[in-house]
Amino acid sequence: MPPPEATKGADSVEFGIHLGTRGCIANRENMMKVAAEAEAYGYGILGVNDHLIMPAAPAGNYPYTATGLHPAAQSGECFDAIATLAFLAGCTQRIKLLTSVVVVPHRPPVLTAKLFQTADILSGGRVIAGVGAGWMKEEFAALGTPPFEERGAVTDEYIQAWKALWIQDRPSMHGKYARFDNVVFEPKPVSKPHPPIWVGGESAPSLRRVAQLGDAWYPVSNNANVLLNTPERLKGGIERMHRAAERHGRDPASIDIAYVWFMPPSWKARELPDGGRQMFSGSSDDMLADAAALKSVGVNHLIVYLQRPTIEQTMDVLQRFGEEVVRKAS
Repeated sequence: MPPPEATKGADSVEFGIHLGTRGCIANRENMMKVAAEAEAYGYGILGVNDHLIMPAAPAGNYPYTATGLHPAAQSGECFDAIATLAFLAGCTQRIKLLTSVVVVPHRPPVLTAKLFQTADILSGGRVIAGVGAGWMKEEFAALGTPPFEERGAVTDEYIQAWKALWIQDRPSMHGKYARFDNVVFEPKPVSKPHPPIWVGGESAPSLRRVAQLGDAWYPVSNNANVLLNTPERLKGGIERMHRAAERHGRDPASIDIAYVWFMPPSWKARELPDGGRQMFSGSSDDMLADAAALKSVGVNHLIVYLQRPTIEQTMDVLQRFGEEVVRKAS
């Protein structure tokens, strides 16, 4: 039997899991199994990625893999992220549910606000809206979105539209991309004032979006263009984000820090190209030290990628990391 639920200590990070909705997780039984075990082993957040359609011959411009190819490029498997959260809401009781991250321009703003609102209510207020502007031009074309080149402005305006719909009694929006007036949008989310918005991305526009619209910054460890794979590098990124917040009149302390470690943990030490041990490799004590180092630079929520080729391998890593790291860090 799994150990009882863990509680996060004041001086520890909150651990979560990032899942790709493909491979061994792309079916009902295994999704339910992972969700149940994650909750039982004390993980606080369950995140799922977002793609709606994949080109048969994608360009190699994905920034988070060495090859530039998205992990789903060959199979094309993907679930809708927000629909998956609504499913997970019925499979779990405690764990928070995160889009990691939803591509904001892919869906009309009123529809997306309603999907998040529904998942939030059905989960009892456990939804976190992780957001990004997107990167795959072919996917935008297939979905008939506003122009790919305008995705940053579209993302900003759509998030503003969500907030109006979630908060205002008679929502209205008169933007370039989102327009509605004197509508009824009920029931309001359980989360107040609305589901938390975690802004993904490591670029200057992403930092500006965090400052203007986000409740938290949610960077990834291994963007080849903005590498944040050590506590020192991440600290530098957080300092850049804080400067962006100050430029936009935002108190940096009002912005939470979440972080996704986008490489599976390994109990065999791995060496970084420039020397030193790669985080979340080596002994469990090494991994606990990594989590503490990230906490010391400001990380409050640490999302790790645990998925393996088979469900048995995935469950082994989930359970071992849960027992030896998550619970001991609490």
